[in-house]
Amino acid sequence: MSFHYGFAFSKEGQQIFISHLDLLRLLARALRRAEAPVALSQGFSPRPKLRLSRALKVGVASPREEGEVFLDECWEPSRLKERLAAALPPGIELKDVWQMSEI
Repeated sequence: MSFHYGFAFSKEGQQIFISHLDLLRLLARALRRAEAPVALSQGFSPRPKLRLSRALKVGVASPREEGEVFLDECWEPSRLKERLAAALPPGIELKDVWQMSEI
């Protein structure tokens, strides 16, 4: 069973110069550092189940972007927000985390 969470973040400062794929890698590393039990995709090369709502161009700041992540365990959104926010670099600020559904 996977637990589906949504999150909102901002991308500003020097972080505007990272690409969409690098942003996904950055978020995956931050989730690992936060010790969140991220669900992995099935297949030969498992990846974290993580997606962003849209891809920003390189060099563009955004006050609010949204993404989704799937966890193997049920965490309180406040716990996920606190631990993930502590693991993010300057320029990426976590705004909100909410639970979407159970799958």
